Amino acid sequence: MDAQTAYRRRWGGLAVLVICLLVIVADNTILNVALRVLSDPVQGLGASQSQLAWAINSYTLVFAGLLFTFGVLGDRWGRRRLLMLGLAVFGAASALSAYSQSPEQLVLARAVMGFGASMVMPQTLSIITNVFPAEERARAIGIWAGSVGMAMAIGPWAGGLLLENFWWGSIFLINVPFVVLGLALMLVLIPDSRDEDPGRPDVLGVLLSVPGLVLLIYGIITAGERASLADWDVFGALIGGVAVLALFLVHESRTPSPSLDVRFFRDPRFSVSIAIVMVLFFSMAGIIFFLSFYWQSVREFSPFVAGLLVLPAALGQMIMAPLSPTLVRWAGPRVVAAVGVLGVCSCFLFFTRLEVDTPLPLIIGFFFLQAGAMAVVLTPATNAIMSSVPPGRAGAASAVQNTVRQVGTAMGVAVLGAVISFRYRAGITPVLERAAEGEGAADPGELRSAGESIEATMALARRMGEEGRVLVAPAKEAFLSGLHTAATVSLCFGLVGLVVVLVWMPREAGGHRAADEPGERGPAGSGSSGGTGADSPR
Repeated sequence: MDAQTAYRRRWGGLAVLVICLLVIVADNTILNVALRVLSDPVQGLGASQSQLAWAINSYTLVFAGLLFTFGVLGDRWGRRRLLMLGLAVFGAASALSAYSQSPEQLVLARAVMGFGASMVMPQTLSIITNVFPAEERARAIGIWAGSVGMAMAIGPWAGGLLLENFWWGSIFLINVPFVVLGLALMLVLIPDSRDEDPGRPDVLGVLLSVPGLVLLIYGIITAGERASLADWDVFGALIGGVAVLALFLVHESRTPSPSLDVRFFRDPRFSVSIAIVMVLFFSMAGIIFFLSFYWQSVREFSPFVAGLLVLPAALGQMIMAPLSPTLVRWAGPRVVAAVGVLGVCSCFLFFTRLEVDTPLPLIIGFFFLQAGAMAVVLTPATNAIMSSVPPGRAGAASAVQNTVRQVGTAMGVAVLGAVISFRYRAGITPVLERAAEGEGAADPGELRSAGESIEATMALARRMGEEGRVLVAPAKEAFLSGLHTAATVSLCFGLVGLVVVLVWMPREAGGHRAADEPGERGPAGSGSSGGTGADSPR
């Protein structure tokens, strides 16, 4: 496909990229509403709490660990090629997940899904950067960001709808027709592009990035799952991951043809935007994840209704993400980002006061504000990241941005999950100890397991019948206490993000870096090509 044809079809190509994002992002959030069904030995797979956690974490671990690698390889081998391969792998693994016969098979199939998704995600943003001209790029990235938010909100609703009408495997099988549609449209609407002068391959850099990210993510996830840093494998994974990533950065600063030119971080647009993405996703991820338990365990809504209540967040993203570039032109990135972060912080403050009987319209309103405020910040931040690097390095920049999102999300779920778990145990343990003394009480081992989460406590209460009703109100109260503490922690990190924006974010939006500007290659800038021809569509 020549450059002129690619330009004419750019908006159709963006629609195809949105389909890819919807499938990948929505599927990850769909699984959250199916956890109760998957734990059922009759309707599901009889998965334990640990197996359910790894059904989610295996995807995240592989996805985050390989994002940077496939972003770099997309620049070198061709972005459409990796996009199609990744989508095909994702679709095949979705079918395998749907027909898994055991929790172990599901965990393995989910890991393969993460492998396919790690090929897809960085290519979507780098293709946008190379197909759209500078004057339209911010708007296209706004639509991209809005579709990510929409997928996160649609996932629980779609999952609830499928679970009410079909068996649990339908939440994975639904991916297959969308994958087939996306692959067919790609051949017509998406041009292949690559860095035509990539320089020598940075094999050592890529090899260092994978174990570094995998160890770090594993340590974060496992620390959150166990609510402890004391175990040797957790501590060792965290230290090992940080050490390997430090070696990676040292290598990248010295090699003539780095996968990640560390000099990009000298540009405040790049470094500050990366920091904001990290802080906001850390702050938001844990709260959003555990609010699903608020809907289903505290308010006792069905998965379908719980999913519907998240849809206002999708509306906030869809409205504000495309408008964000216009707001940046009017007021500048610093003002827009500061207002957005303040909006997010106000939502964290609201969640510190959330109760069992908080009016639904009020919660929905803050959901809308939260998602819209995030979009206002993330759209210009993403555009700043992508515009501060040469087009030939768009895949690497996209991979860095998405990797930071995943690391921030994993850290948020792990750290805030540990906070909630600690507060929940402290609140529910005395109640369980009193229940152990009553007539017809459960055995001590069962009571200890029931103290791990509100879902475990509510499951025990259902098994105990009338005697278990005394556990319901204290369980809800203990969970809300943990959620309030986690929201306070998120508020503190959000305020840190606000300081970063006010102190370091540039007042004006900079221009898009051309292919021949310094930084495209190694320390001497060798091997760069003039103009955008360094990254031509095929």
